[in-house]
Amino acid sequence: MAVKESIVACNLGHVPYESAWRLQRQIQQRLIRAKQTSPTEKLAHIILLVEHPHIYTLGKSGDRAHLLSSEDELEKSGAAFIRVDRGGDITYHGPGQLVVYPVLDLDRFFRDIHLYLRELEEAVIQTCAEFDINATRIAGRTGVWIMPELPGGRARKICALGIRCSRWVTMHGLGFNVNTDLSRYKHIIPCGIHDGDVTSIALEAGRRIDETYVQKVLLKHLGESFSADISFLERREAEDFLSTYLAPEALPSF
Repeated sequence: MAVKESIVACNLGHVPYESAWRLQRQIQQRLIRAKQTSPTEKLAHIILLVEHPHIYTLGKSGDRAHLLSSEDELEKSGAAFIRVDRGGDITYHGPGQLVVYPVLDLDRFFRDIHLYLRELEEAVIQTCAEFDINATRIAGRTGVWIMPELPGGRARKICALGIRCSRWVTMHGLGFNVNTDLSRYKHIIPCGIHDGDVTSIALEAGRRIDETYVQKVLLKHLGESFSADISFLERREAEDFLSTYLAPEALPSF
């Protein structure tokens, strides 16, 4: 029987976007250096679990016109806007949304970006199913959707995906709406899709959802999708682990 890969999931709580972005780059470079200099060293893969302050991010292939409000208007609403180095278009991150950044060396899983995205989607689909939500994919559209109940209705996006990969090591990931304030999406055309809506687990289930429980359910399904053993560390333990993992580089301040 093949030995499973080890992934350490680090729950960092409420983290500024730029700090999480920098941390992902550091972890990605650590994994790249490890396989270049010590190919037999099996450094753990990392999944970062965070929640961001209100922010709109535009991917490198995105259209600035999909931001419907000025940056001054966003600032007045307590939000920021930033261009980032992931794929995809514009999306929103904020309180009540589970943001998941897998930093995985795909050389140790499979060299297939499309399959990687489908496996991320599958873990979200299976998580939704545990809340009796029938989520699915839409051909040609990355992410996870709820299909309309009536003919002529609009599909509702519950999870957006956007990634970057360097030397087969991933970063960025997914934004999964749990208890998200969906009114925040009025400032954008989410993911540049004009004929879709957004939703959350809370809206679909009709009740507020325990976000910690969603984290653990999603990690279970990510472990199944990637046939990996996933260990879970909370904030203080996670920071201590990452400080050792990244040494001698400094952990970004949160």
